[in-house]
Amino acid sequence: MNYRRKSTVSMKMFLKELGEEFPEYVKERLMDLEVRCFLTRKEIAYRLDLKHVEHIQYEVSSDVEEPSAPRSKEYSYGQLVVVDGKLYFSESCLENNEIMQSPMVSVIYNTLDSEGIVFDEGINLKRIDENNIDFVVDSILSSCPQVSQAYLDIVQGMVSRANNR
Repeated sequence: MNYRRKSTVSMKMFLKELGEEFPEYVKERLMDLEVRCFLTRKEIAYRLDLKHVEHIQYEVSSDVEEPSAPRSKEYSYGQLVVVDGKLYFSESCLENNEIMQSPMVSVIYNTLDSEGIVFDEGINLKRIDENNIDFVVDSILSSCPQVSQAYLDIVQGMVSRANNR
């Protein structure tokens, strides 16, 4: 059997796959991100970056002018990591030619007062639980743009067709 793990997942799929042990309130609050955000992952199944559903591009400010460098990139609004059934927020997100880290990521990480751990590959993590999930989700929502009416119309159309089957 050729099982292939999805590299792009919804919050609902994330919770189903990795969030069984999360407290119910943490699951409820994470679902508040569902309309605006989705998660992506590369090689590591339990480490996912949070992005806006509409792939909004932002101008890149660069000190070095490289003609081949991209002029705009999409933000990543956080990296969620699941270790032993517990949810963590990473100090940094994946960055590459298309993606840059939102300034809010550092604000969230530095404000979290939960115990930090260093995980594989030297990644610094802080635990997300019932005591700080409101701050994490509200901070992400404050920095992540609302979705456009056009996007909402598309989603509504897909839901309507699915319900009519």
